Amino acid sequence: MAISKSQAVVDGQEAVAALPVPSVLNRLAQSDRELLSRIVAERVGYMAHSSFSRPKTAERLFPEAFATGSTRPWCNVASARQAEADQGGSTAPTLTTAEEQVLFQQLNYARYRIAKVLEKFQGKRLTAAAAREILWWAPHAEKARCDIVRANMPLVLAMAKRTRLGNIDYAELISEGNMALLRSVDKFDCGRGFKFSTYACRAILKSFSRVAMKIGRYRGRFPVEFDPSLEKSDYLERQRIDHEADCVSELVGMIKNNTASLNEVEVKVLQARFALEQVQGQVQDGPRTLEQVGMIIGVTKERVRQIQNRALSKLRNKLQDDFLAA
Repeated sequence: MAISKSQAVVDGQEAVAALPVPSVLNRLAQSDRELLSRIVAERVGYMAHSSFSRPKTAERLFPEAFATGSTRPWCNVASARQAEADQGGSTAPTLTTAEEQVLFQQLNYARYRIAKVLEKFQGKRLTAAAAREILWWAPHAEKARCDIVRANMPLVLAMAKRTRLGNIDYAELISEGNMALLRSVDKFDCGRGFKFSTYACRAILKSFSRVAMKIGRYRGRFPVEFDPSLEKSDYLERQRIDHEADCVSELVGMIKNNTASLNEVEVKVLQARFALEQVQGQVQDGPRTLEQVGMIIGVTKERVRQIQNRALSKLRNKLQDDFLAA
């Protein structure tokens, strides 16, 4: 197995290829700029193959793309099989060993070409030609990877049905298996001559074992399933809210019945400041400011503050007297 990295160490720090100058980036579509930024920021790895250094490898692996000069991914064998499967109601195409080998070589060769460009421009800005080359190869690599995954998705379902882990949610098992399949595609070396399914099945079963161990540890610490009925009660919070509502109602009643010996101006100020009732026939959406109340009764806002404090003091004394009397 050989992995190529798009970064190297220069003066004790990793040097990476930089994005092109803004004038070049601005000519690209937004999706292309995002794709290029992601590729430059990541380490691009590939599984080496003996044919990658030979001439005409690109033409051999991508004959239709080079014949037409297209800059988009072509319809390869797996894509054609998938279209037939969609029409026939099947879930996934079935690949022969030779077709599988071609797909993996397409995937890794496209990544190989991207990695070579990034290595060439380590510590430097990409040129417009280099950016175009990366953007040409990246969709081809992604298309081949998607075709491989789509063709091997039934492996995850088959392994999940065969594995008897009753204490694990089936959806979680499938999710772990899918992630293991994706990792297997990136790490599989087709040059050794083995079927991908042999390698992927072992990786999927290992992922099932890992999730079983993780859930086992979790169950050891939390043996009881979550029960909403055992949640902390909100009785105290509701009791506090009800108490506040009772206090507000009592104060409103005191102001309405004027049991605290408030004068007319004091009642009007409290009603306007705390949005208790309509003031002078005006519908009040919320509490008014001192300045707004002053405009209503014709005094300054400082005077409104004094009236408000005097009225609140009368209410406070009335409440204390009622409490002591009780």
